[in-house]
Amino acid sequence: MLTACSNALRWQPDYHTVRSGETLFSIAMRYNLDYRQIASWNQLGSGTYIRQGQRLRLKPGAANTASQRNSTQTRSTVSTTTVLPAPTWRWPTRGSVLLRFGASSKTNSGIRIGGVRGQSIYATAAGEVVYAGTGLRSYGQLLILKHNETWLSAYGFNSKLLVAEGDRVQSGQKIAEMGADSGGKPLLHFEIRRNGQPVDPLRYLPAQ
Repeated sequence: MLTACSNALRWQPDYHTVRSGETLFSIAMRYNLDYRQIASWNQLGSGTYIRQGQRLRLKPGAANTASQRNSTQTRSTVSTTTVLPAPTWRWPTRGSVLLRFGASSKTNSGIRIGGVRGQSIYATAAGEVVYAGTGLRSYGQLLILKHNETWLSAYGFNSKLLVAEGDRVQSGQKIAEMGADSGGKPLLHFEIRRNGQPVDPLRYLPAQ
């Protein structure tokens, strides 16, 4: 995974223009934001519908004081108050951890689990598929699952996706098959995100 895409971006633009295949969740993941922040800053209400070519604000606006105050309150709620319980996690695949969280620039947002091409990838908890595609190119074929308003999980470098956006999946359901990173090494890049921010998955996954 390229450093520029896998790390939290040091410089963040004020706006993002929606490209084909992107969702609010994949855009939020790209910039390490909570999707509810972007929705608030762009007056999307409680919805997540966006369209290709739409220009989305990635920071609270400074022009409208009331809007800015509301955005600040939303940020505060997202970061402190609205923290729903984590689901009961399970391992997304069998294999050893090749790189731990924060061990290199490749894992500042998750871990890498080794295996073989075609190996089964499972939903680590029940949830909804909110992104399935290649819009974040450095993740290869990527799946993002929403487990509740606080918790997401992400599965990168798949060779085959077995679910589509909008599907509901159960914990342990096979959702993809393992692919390889840009260097050809078979692995899964796995992330858990809490209110848009990546956390160490090894703090949540059961011992193995």
